[in-house]
Amino acid sequence: MTGPDHPRLLPSTLIEEHTADPGSPRRVRRTVRDWLVDLGLFLLAGVIALVVATDPSPAPSPWVVRADLLAGVLGCAALWLRRRWPVGVALALTPLAVFSDLVGGAVLITQFTVVVHRPFRVAAPVCGLGLATVPLYGLVRADPDLPFPLLALLGVVLTVTVLGWGMFVRARRQLVLSLRERARRAESEARLRAEQAQRRAREQIAREMHDVLAHRLSLLSVHAGALEYHPDASPEDVSRAAGVIRHSAHQALQDLRDVIGVLRAPVGEDADPGGQPAGPDGERPQPALSHLADLVAESRRAGTAVTLDDRLEDPEAVPATVGRTAYRIVQEGLTNVRKHAPGGEVTVTVEGDPGRGLTVEVRNPLPAAGCAPSDIPGAGQGLLGLTERATLVGGRLEHGRTSRGDFRLHAWLPWPA
Repeated sequence: MTGPDHPRLLPSTLIEEHTADPGSPRRVRRTVRDWLVDLGLFLLAGVIALVVATDPSPAPSPWVVRADLLAGVLGCAALWLRRRWPVGVALALTPLAVFSDLVGGAVLITQFTVVVHRPFRVAAPVCGLGLATVPLYGLVRADPDLPFPLLALLGVVLTVTVLGWGMFVRARRQLVLSLRERARRAESEARLRAEQAQRRAREQIAREMHDVLAHRLSLLSVHAGALEYHPDASPEDVSRAAGVIRHSAHQALQDLRDVIGVLRAPVGEDADPGGQPAGPDGERPQPALSHLADLVAESRRAGTAVTLDDRLEDPEAVPATVGRTAYRIVQEGLTNVRKHAPGGEVTVTVEGDPGRGLTVEVRNPLPAAGCAPSDIPGAGQGLLGLTERATLVGGRLEHGRTSRGDFRLHAWLPWPA
């Protein structure tokens, strides 16, 4: 019931839209059930009129009999309009009950329709008007066999019955419509949550692909560039560089296969497509801070002078999420050095304690004047991604040139006691 062309309706509005004006955009066409209900009520009003017509009580005058018959016919016929104009039909038929017995059934049905499809503030005056016709009926069509107190009691009982039954039906319909609306809203919210989870998963996969592949491909580009600019290299150097290129390309393909495997592998699968055992949630194995020495060694083999100052007593004690974030920060820092300051010496410092937090710092001298940076392409999103990673775990990241003439990448990550 919601959408750009159909505003969200309250349950009472949904009930009342069946009785809207002909020109209203919310008018609902009658269903087969509506036609059957209208036909049944029409026949019920006709049966009540026939039963009343068999009453042998004499009429006050012939014109009252003719008016009673005409009012009964008009009342039964007007029931077909009660869905479109419930209040108008009820107000038109109620005065006829002053002198007509045959219209009594139709009046009660129209009052019930008003109670079901209109709020109490509208239904109560309509039913009150019907109750006010009882004394007038006693004056116009006095019956010696029916004392006025009994007539008044009968009118009150019928009016209260119609009002109470109609309010019960209206409340039940509102409850059903409210439950349906709540179910539709729950489905919509579930669909929205699924879309948000899918978007977060895609963003996470994109970060993983950037962090992993940028590192691998930068190593490959460095060694390929060395072969290009040193054609006179010895066969041993060429063979060693070719081996690193082959190994880096193989690792890049393996990492790419692992990341794509996250999309394909169901939760709880024992192994990813690369043959490595999966984590507890079915995801591919994630790097930890204890793997930092391997990362540094790999960069050294690629020709980057890296000094690792690891001041942690037990890297395994660092929480997995924090350790993985620290690993990615160092990885991206080394990748940026190969891109923007090739040949520079890098210092990686890792220190911290539980309760004080984990500090990660990557420093490298700025490239000398006239030294062109590497032509390794980049998207310029690496540092933004690192800032987002640090923020997600409750930390912070800073980067930029320092007064000492070098570039500093500094991060603080929380390490609970």
